[in-house]
Amino acid sequence: MRLREFSESIPKPMVKIGNRPILWHIMKYYAHYGHKDFILCLGWKANFIKQYFLQYDECISNDFVLSSGGNSVELLNSDIHDWKITFVDTGMQSNIGQRLKAVESHLEGEVEFLANYADGLSNVHLPDVINSFRKSKSIASFLSVKPSQSFHSVQIQEDGKVSGIKPVAESGMLMNGGFFTFRKEIFQYLREGEELVEKPFHRLIQQGKLRTHTHDGFWSCMDTFKEKQDLDDLYASGSPPWEIWESQKPATNELANISKTNGLSGQDTNAGAKHSRHGVDFVAPVN
Repeated sequence: MRLREFSESIPKPMVKIGNRPILWHIMKYYAHYGHKDFILCLGWKANFIKQYFLQYDECISNDFVLSSGGNSVELLNSDIHDWKITFVDTGMQSNIGQRLKAVESHLEGEVEFLANYADGLSNVHLPDVINSFRKSKSIASFLSVKPSQSFHSVQIQEDGKVSGIKPVAESGMLMNGGFFTFRKEIFQYLREGEELVEKPFHRLIQQGKLRTHTHDGFWSCMDTFKEKQDLDDLYASGSPPWEIWESQKPATNELANISKTNGLSGQDTNAGAKHSRHGVDFVAPVN
């Protein structure tokens, strides 16, 4: 509803930043680090996501040579030629936990996988996230970030007097920024119908199996019209901070011991994921 002007007729992950939907930007981020096997957990208006990739035009975001009166197109570089994308219907009204549970069979044999909400962008260094998760022996991890909203937090005394007020970004408060990393054991904590970060995460907390990776760099979600405008402005600047594939050299060697990755997106409708044997997978629920 907060992004209704753009997402009333299409899934939120298909709302564009520049000439590509935000889902593409997120998948491009993971692909930069060598994670190119994705599972998309689809729901509301899943056909838009399927059609987008079935009719994918590499020329939109790549240089190319046109010859023979338009009958010959030679790409000078490519986006998704080495991506593997699995499209899975996970229900029209399913929550994030249910969407993740619905793709469990597609993750058979995986030791770890990544997940993303598919409505937020960051420049967090993914190898650091994965390595700290592995060292912790935890079952689940997520990114902690400063709130990006502009509201103020208020401190009050018992008599109702205000003792302090400050922008929430300066309050020291942290919020869940997604960018999950999971071990396969997460499915043992996820009951039928449960939302991911509610009862399942509290079970993990009780056992000391949940950790977070704090990120002070760029992170932004796209929940509101203003947030979309902010991301559009960053894209128009020519150097959007999340486009690490443009600012960094290929980073696949950093994850030589990781063969694949998965990610999770959005809240009610769609998701994407990636497979790898004895590596890291990427699963992404989509809105």
